[in-house]
Amino acid sequence: MDILRLPVVKLRRGHRSDASIYNEIHAGLFTTGVAIGQRARGWPDYEVDAINAARVAGKSDDEIRELVKRLHAKRTDLVMG
Repeated sequence: MDILRLPVVKLRRGHRSDASIYNEIHAGLFTTGVAIGQRARGWPDYEVDAINAARVAGKSDDEIRELVKRLHAKRTDLVMG
């Protein structure tokens, strides 16, 4: 698993600004970043890929919100399992 920094996430998501990613996070349409340093955050590559695949498949915003919840839960499972 790779941890992607914001510039790479923006490229892979097709966004032009940091704000567009953070707006999706606040709307529940994208996962929150994970701490990779004191002031640095990143995103697991499989989460970015899963959300992109859901968009391509035409999933609704509600379905993507559910996916985001499952992805957040998977983080806990990775540590506990």
